Amino acid sequence: MNDDLDYTLSAVGPRLKRLRLRRDVTLADLAEQTGISASTLSRLEAGLRRPTLEQLLPLARVHGVTLDELVDAPPTGDPRLNLRPVAGPDGSTILPLTRRPGGIQAYKFILPKGRDGQEPQLRTHEGYDWAYVLNGTLRLVLGEHDLILRPGEAVEFDTRTPHWFGATSVGPVEFLSLIGKQGQRTHVRAAPKRDS
Repeated sequence: MNDDLDYTLSAVGPRLKRLRLRRDVTLADLAEQTGISASTLSRLEAGLRRPTLEQLLPLARVHGVTLDELVDAPPTGDPRLNLRPVAGPDGSTILPLTRRPGGIQAYKFILPKGRDGQEPQLRTHEGYDWAYVLNGTLRLVLGEHDLILRPGEAVEFDTRTPHWFGATSVGPVEFLSLIGKQGQRTHVRAAPKRDS
């Protein structure tokens, strides 16, 4: 048990540093936001000091993550209720919203601010995708089309069509994605049922 605890706590420092750098915040800025001295923050990030709960709580709050994410705690409880976000190397976050085997899978994507001239890496796979923009501006390259989607707008397409999602220079974007098997379609009701 102590080995697991030591391993978990030793991994917190590099995670804290990645979170701070991803947000482009200096140690001095973080010290001001958390009330923890810059020298203590530096020692925590370098792994020279074990974090306490009193330090982890404000750090999690400022970085906008849960304590579980901050310490990469092992999953507990029912995995259908405790879905864990997945961090991408580009600063993106993918939050699975379903864990049902087969059928449509739902995800929430949070993509960091992008570059407008970014060359997309198109990809294909089996399936069908429905995307709905919650916040921000989503750039979708779909085959020969280069689309800009804003909050409240949706798109659906066959994922065998080369595609790529990204944020623009306007800022980060959040969107929902439903991915189903090939040929599976959503059922949309266009008008309310009339009373007879």
